[in-house]
Amino acid sequence: MIDVYLLSGFLGSGKTSLLVNLVDQVKESGRQPAVLMNEFGELNIDSQIVEDAGEVPLKELLNGCICCTGAESTEAQLQGLLADYPEIDVLFIETTGAAHPVEALDAVYSPLFAEKLDVKGIVTVVDAKRWIDRDKLSPRIQALFLEQVRHAHFMVLNKTDLLTDNQLAFVTMQVTQFNSYAPLVQTMNAKVDFSYVEKMVNVAAPKQSVTTGSGLPLVSKVLSFDAPINQEHFEDWVRTLPDSVYRMKGYIQLEGSRYSHLFQYAYGMVNWIPEYMQIPSKLVIIGEQLTDIEYSPKN
Repeated sequence: MIDVYLLSGFLGSGKTSLLVNLVDQVKESGRQPAVLMNEFGELNIDSQIVEDAGEVPLKELLNGCICCTGAESTEAQLQGLLADYPEIDVLFIETTGAAHPVEALDAVYSPLFAEKLDVKGIVTVVDAKRWIDRDKLSPRIQALFLEQVRHAHFMVLNKTDLLTDNQLAFVTMQVTQFNSYAPLVQTMNAKVDFSYVEKMVNVAAPKQSVTTGSGLPLVSKVLSFDAPINQEHFEDWVRTLPDSVYRMKGYIQLEGSRYSHLFQYAYGMVNWIPEYMQIPSKLVIIGEQLTDIEYSPKN
């Protein structure tokens, strides 16, 4: 399996600097890194920075956010990386500064290759200076900024050299109170030891149900189905799920149907899209506290 790290953080926080640093360290360790970069515009200037750092498999997702309009393109680009570079050991996905971490993870967790990717977690770069000035942001943007911090599995408090000692102590206290679970490291130019990142976010996943980040703010789980599913019974089960289930998507073979259906669930809404091929039935669930969530087919 390929270890996957999703790099999150607000615009200008230092995600690309972190990315280049981590890529260099992975290469020095003898492993093969790869990168998927997301940018709103038609040109991703940051990708040239990564390419200049050395030969690294790289795919770009332009003209859309990984968390919404670019979700389908994300799946296609990831499939391309996996097919073209089977030697990949570590994959870094840099999101746009406007990406919501939950929706970004949703785009990454494709049932087509869920069992090939071991998503270690979200590494969020927190701009220490902007944290102090966050009240100047619009309410909507400020909420996004805080959500990126809240859902982090590991936090890089960057640009600490721009703060006084008292300011740095105050910001560190506030950020760790806002997300008390994720480890935090203070940095300048987003320089952090990758081995430390690995150690702090690496959680062993049970082989029978592929999960990541057990006990962390955001987790995932993959359910597999060996036989066709009764649609009515399945939707009844969906309605019993707790609010801690944020997203579900997968390909499911329904009783009485020749081909698979793409199933999607978000904010309590269910959507079925018929496919014209048979795809192994797998369902990816994203949320919190998913350990006890299982589906029992209708007898």
